[in-house]
Amino acid sequence: MSKNSIPACPRSERQLPRRTMLRAAGMSLGLPLLESMTGAASSAFASPTSSSDGGKPPVRMACIFVPNGVIQPEWRPLVSGQTRNDNGELESAGDTPRFESRDWELSPTLAPLAGVKSKLNLIENLVLDNGRAGKDGAGDHARGGSTFLTAARPVKTSSNIRLGISVDQVAATALVGKTTLPSLELGLEGSRNAGSCDSGYSCAYSSNISWKNETQPMPKETIPRLAFERMFGSGDASAQREQRAVRRSILDIVRNDAEKLMKQVGETDKRKLDEYFTSVREIEKRIERSEDEDRASMPDLNVPFGRVEVFREHARLMFDLMVVGFQTDTTRVSTLMLDTAGGNRTYREIEVNDAHHGLSHHRNNEGSVAKLAKIDHYLVEQLGYFLEKLDNTSDAHGSLLDQSMILYGSGLGDGNRHTHHDLPIVLAGGAGGRIDTGRLVRYRDEQPMANLFLSMLDCMGTPAEAMGDSTGLLDGLIT
Repeated sequence: MSKNSIPACPRSERQLPRRTMLRAAGMSLGLPLLESMTGAASSAFASPTSSSDGGKPPVRMACIFVPNGVIQPEWRPLVSGQTRNDNGELESAGDTPRFESRDWELSPTLAPLAGVKSKLNLIENLVLDNGRAGKDGAGDHARGGSTFLTAARPVKTSSNIRLGISVDQVAATALVGKTTLPSLELGLEGSRNAGSCDSGYSCAYSSNISWKNETQPMPKETIPRLAFERMFGSGDASAQREQRAVRRSILDIVRNDAEKLMKQVGETDKRKLDEYFTSVREIEKRIERSEDEDRASMPDLNVPFGRVEVFREHARLMFDLMVVGFQTDTTRVSTLMLDTAGGNRTYREIEVNDAHHGLSHHRNNEGSVAKLAKIDHYLVEQLGYFLEKLDNTSDAHGSLLDQSMILYGSGLGDGNRHTHHDLPIVLAGGAGGRIDTGRLVRYRDEQPMANLFLSMLDCMGTPAEAMGDSTGLLDGLIT
């Protein structure tokens, strides 16, 4: 029997291998968990109850980076019975090392997360000490981006870069062989790894948050079509080019396998497959539409294939690909840069025509501060879209959000002052029950961001002894 075909089996058995995939002509399509799969758990690709996973369902990790810090007063959650001083500290939190509250309200910036508030943790007073200037002088944006997932100090150079492995790659390396892709790196702006981008720091530090080792950043994919093909292609580039040329859906290509599969599963699985196929086709159509709009808007130019100009659609396409990647266990680890460190994107769709980085040096100008708060809110809107999509996608042990950890934040706290302390950090998802959610957690003393990384790695089942400037697990985060 061909390895590319769905195995025939009697209707009464209705059992499929956990790693069943639909394959044809250089493309392969992973499947979500089906009742028809032997030892049903949370993945069509790997058994989460196998001995190699310690008998636990898989946990997913996504890390999302935004540049230039935030407007802190608009970010801070409101806490019942608590007031904040000018530094954002909770004045009546007492002398306890860790203040925790479930009686809090979302701030104006975080309002778009209302639908998933009970599945969030807002963590305050985390610091990236290696992002601070020290003897290295200027270059806070480059240090903010490079330390965001490494907590390691970048060597100030434009050529011989040296940093450290990032938390996503620690997990991905330990999970090699368990999923089709060890990790998925995405972005909305391309990488520049040569030359200097910030006060003598290599552009590699500003362009990448994912680092495989001290000298090798992980290249991020910015074109949705190519990210889609990386996830679902099987290495036959010519077949993929042909598929693009005739605008054939991957669902058309694997139709024969899909029809065979539909005949072998029960009604519940048929509904689940129909929903999944519809979601995949919707992503394809949106990619095609964005490509058509690009070509139509610039008919006299040689438009790069797959360029997506509209920020909101670009971000949401990438988020949707991450959801499908987690749903099918194509990968359990992903990163997304909504812009490069020090990014100068304009957000005309929300009537902010000034460049983001330039605005971040607001010097307390009310107009600039208001525009920055508008950008912060808009970026959180995109996070809200992603989290709600995860929460509405079922997993054998709950929603995908329940089985995930989604880290969102910036390597700078206040972009105007270039601070690297009290970072704006959201951690969403319950990590398969390891993290108690719905809390505002503020530490009295600064805590290394690297301690959060160690805790996340512990939840992933890929523990590490140390990272960057870590001192141990983050107190009180995991159960």
